[in-house]
Parts: sequence; structure tokens; C-alpha cells
Amino acid sequence: MENELDDYTQDGTVDLTGKPVRRSKSGGWRACSFVVVCKYSRTFAVLSCVPSNLEAVCQLAELLLLLFFFKPSCMPWKDMYEVFERMAYYGISSNLVVYLTKKLHQGTVKSSNNVTNWVGTIWLTPILGAYVADAHLGRYWTFVTASIIYLTGMSLLTLSVSLAALRPPICTNAAVDSCKEPSTLQLAVFFGALYTLAIGTGGTKPNISTMGAEQFDDFHPEEKAYKLSFFNWWMFSIFFGTLFANTVLVYIQDNVGWALGFGLPTLGLAISVAIFLAGTPFYRHRQPAGSPFTRMAKVIVAALRKWKVSVPNDPKELHELDSEEYAKAGKFRIDSTPTLRFLNKAAVKTGPADPWMLCSVTQVEETKQMLRMIPILIATFIPSTMIAQINTLFVKQGTTLDRQIGSFEVPPASLAGFVTLSMLVCVVLYDRFFVRIARTWTKNPRGITLLQRMGIGLVFHIIIMIIASLIERHRLSVARQHGLVEEGGQVPSTIFILLPQFVLMGTADAFLEVAKLEFFYDQAPESMKSLGTSYSTTSFGVGNFISSFLLSTVSHITKRHGHRGWILNNLNASHLDYYYAFFAVLNFLNFIFFLVVIRFYVYKAEVSDSMEVLAKELKRMRLREPNQVSTHE
Repeated sequence: MENELDDYTQDGTVDLTGKPVRRSKSGGWRACSFVVVCKYSRTFAVLSCVPSNLEAVCQLAELLLLLFFFKPSCMPWKDMYEVFERMAYYGISSNLVVYLTKKLHQGTVKSSNNVTNWVGTIWLTPILGAYVADAHLGRYWTFVTASIIYLTGMSLLTLSVSLAALRPPICTNAAVDSCKEPSTLQLAVFFGALYTLAIGTGGTKPNISTMGAEQFDDFHPEEKAYKLSFFNWWMFSIFFGTLFANTVLVYIQDNVGWALGFGLPTLGLAISVAIFLAGTPFYRHRQPAGSPFTRMAKVIVAALRKWKVSVPNDPKELHELDSEEYAKAGKFRIDSTPTLRFLNKAAVKTGPADPWMLCSVTQVEETKQMLRMIPILIATFIPSTMIAQINTLFVKQGTTLDRQIGSFEVPPASLAGFVTLSMLVCVVLYDRFFVRIARTWTKNPRGITLLQRMGIGLVFHIIIMIIASLIERHRLSVARQHGLVEEGGQVPSTIFILLPQFVLMGTADAFLEVAKLEFFYDQAPESMKSLGTSYSTTSFGVGNFISSFLLSTVSHITKRHGHRGWILNNLNASHLDYYYAFFAVLNFLNFIFFLVVIRFYVYKAEVSDSMEVLAKELKRMRLREPNQVSTHE
């Protein structure tokens, strides 16, 4: 049994008042009692206020996990918030292009670009949220403040689609150019709500997953083991919210009403924030460590000012603080590395201890860690551009196809649910089978490295766009056969011919997106975890803006010299097959760039020996498993 001293966390986490926290009374899976009813848990609570649809989701999750022999202590406590937040976000983004087309009467390029510009903003604002959390408020208070802003935006958006004065007049003309445009007030309220929501997302997105990971002590082997699977099951749980949005909410929006379709996730989000606040006594926190941008800037400026200074061969001659100072602040000391050697000049002692002239080795290494990840970040921009097509051109394709199943009409945006389902299945298979098999060959507790997992996802993106191009070519040939090119009518092919590109996109996400989130968190310095996590969201943001740029540019260029162009309002007269083939080439070139980048990447050294301890423990468990009989109920 651990004595009282050993029970305190060793990774610098504290409670909300700044006092050290005990492992037995905080963090870990304990706080998840505010989230999900779990049969196999040490602490659990029944949430009578949980909506029935979420109860069904929870039961499905437990069933899937049991089927794949996953026996968790409990699902992460923050998953409740993420389920509803994803429900809110995807409830808007999945069907936004349809609303912009049918209700605001915008064309293909304009509506698609409005979607990707807003989504791009959604994914870029986390940089600001990460800065505020790391430098000033801390992750908890940044999250709480941003949640209020998020709820304000959701409420305003619900009003904008509910009140007659804020909705544009109905138009039944097939040609959107002939419809009456919405008023300035209507556009201001609608887009104002969207971008208010985007600001709120900036404070919640980079901090919620980081807080979740921080509930596990890196210096405790058992908790470190849980963290290895945390990001897989984090993505697994939050995508249930995505699945609900892409199916039920999308159907409600298309067939019942947009007011109810936006109102339900708004209500759910409010409930989840309340439950999050109720779990406050159980959370572990990290105190703000100052602006990461300022600390990085000091290193770069100091190195540039001393560019003529030679770096000593012995790292011990460089400036560094005593270990005791780091221990008191709950921080980690990092040894000097030979990579990006130029920055070591910032730690060379040349005179007075001016913070803009002399930095510690640890500060230099933190800057190196963030800079080393930038080429990897750049390599993820193009795949994020491909993901942007799911809610824009992929949905627009669906509107041109036969969506009838008996008397039921399939909402085009609901096909995005297959991305979610595919990802859920692949994450389970990956975590429960692939990792175990790969461990026997690689001896790596993760099975394969994070960059290898990302590389597999990049290959899938090449395949996806090739298949999407071939499917679109088939759709256009059917349109020509039935004389539907000029009039732009519905093509007599089932909407389910688009399934391969949606399903494969989910498979790619299970490799690339999960690994990307874990990579940027894992490789970021301990004091810059929120900023590291924001790299992942930055990738989505830039990818969406690239999508807007490419769509506008290709549309403009292909219309030159009297040509009809590749992307028109009438997709039957367009050439999306050419556009998707262009994306396949772009993904291939990006994959080559990725291979070059990872050849020179050096992984961050672990801050403790817990990974070695974990590797030995996994080996011991493998040797013991054949002779063990499970005692679980």
C-alpha cells in the first residue's frame, strides 16, 4: 500500500487552489463518474438527467468495448462534454452547405467557401485559447469562460433560424441566382452567431483534451499505461456525438426544422457544461507557466543576437537553472540536444543575465521541441484540406443523386455518419488487435511509432481521392446517358455509390487524426501542452482555408478562355472528377514531403523512465497471459 507521500502526484499537477493533489483522490478514471454509467468501474454514478439518446449511445459503447475485450475502469469524464460539443459542431457544419444553398440561396463555390472559411476559423482560434490558458488563466478557467461564449453563439444561432424576421424568404427556384438575397441584418445575425461560436470553440478545443490527458501521472507506470490508450478512446467516445449529429440531427434539420435541429445540441451543451462543473473537486490542474510565445521569442532573439558566439562542446558550460528550482515549480528540466544547434547560442553565457540575451538550456530545448514539429504540422495541411470536402463537395454530390429508400429520403449530409462509424470500428480494431500484434515485432508499447501511423493515414488519403474521382466520373457518365447535363436534374444512381469515399475517410482518420492529436500533445514540452494540442487544430484550420483558396482558384482558372469550368452550380455540367484527381496528385506530393521530413525528425526524450517501466510491464504481462484466468465478472 502506498504511503501518504507516494500518493501525491509527481508530475506537477495541483488542485484548483494550487495545492498538491493526491492520486487516490483525484484524476485518473475517478472523475469519469460525472460522465458515463460504467459497469466495470471502481467509482460510478447514475446520471438520471442524461437524455435517452445518449443512454443508448453509452450502452452501445459499452457493448462494443465488451465485444472487443476492452474492460476500462471507466470512460473519461470529459467525454460527456465532447459528445455534446461534437454534436453541436457537426450538427452545424455537416449540413451548413445545405442551409446556405437552400435558405440563404448561395451557389456551389460561395456556399462551400463560406463553410470552409468558418470551419477554418473554428480550428485556428484554439491558438488564442491555448495562449490564454498557458500564459494567464489556466486550462480550467479558460475552458469555463469559453464555454459561456460557445453557449451564447449556439443560442443566437438557434434564434436566427427560428424567428421569421431573421430568416430569408423561401425560394423554390432551382437556380439560386434568381432567388431574393437575405437582408444585411439576417446575414449579420447568422454569421455573427457562427463566429461567436468559433471564438468560444477556441478556448474549449485545445484545453479539454489536454486536461483529460493530464489526469494521468507520467511518473506512475499504471497511469502512464492508461494514457497510451487515452487518445484512442477519447476519439472513440467523442465521435458518438458526431454520429448522432450526422444522422439524427441532420434528419431533423432537413425534415422537421432547423430550429429544433440547432436547439437540441444547444440544450445538450448546456447540460454537459453543468456536469463538467460538478466534477471540479476531482480534477488535476497545471498552473499557468507564462506565455509560451514569449519564452520561445526570447530564445530566438537571444540566439540571433549572439549569432557570432561559438557553442561550447560541453553542454554543462551552457546556462541552466538548478534542479531544485524546477522541482519547486513542478516543471521538468531538459538536457541539451545537438539538434537545431544554432539555438544553443541563446544559452551561452556572455554577460549579464538579460532574459532576452541569456536563456536556460531547458527553455532552449522547449523552443526546439515546438519548432521541430512545424514541418510535421505543414505535412498535415493537405490531408486536412481533403477532410474539408466531406461537408462541402461530398454533400453537394449527394444532393444530385437518388436518395430514396422506400418512402424515406436520406439526407445527403448523413453520409458523414459513415466516416464516424468507420473510424469507431477502426479505432477499436487498431487498439485491441493491431497494437498487440505489432508489439511482438517492434517491441514498441504503441505498436508502431506515431509518425508511422500518420504515414499510413496519408497513403489512405491518396487512395480516397483516386476512388472519389472514379466515382464522380461514373456519376457524370450516368448523367450524360440520361440527358441530365444541361438541366442539372437528379441522377438516377443511388446516393450510396459515394459510400467508399466516406468509409475510407473514416479509416484514414483512425490512423492520421488520432496519431496527429497524440503526436502534438506527446512531443510538446510539459509547460506548452495546450499550444502543442493547438497544432492539431491549426492543421484543420489551415486545411480549410487552403480548400477555400483552391476551390476559388481552380474554379476561376478553369473558366478562362471560354471553358465551362470544373466547379459550377450545376454539378452535372462540372468536372469534379478532374478536381479530385488533382487532389490525388497533391496528396502524393505531400506524402513524399512527409517522408523527407520524418527522416530528419528526432523524438522528444521522455521526462521520466515510465515508458521503460511500462515496456517491461507489458512484456511481463504477455508472458503471464497464457496462464492467467480472468477474474472479471
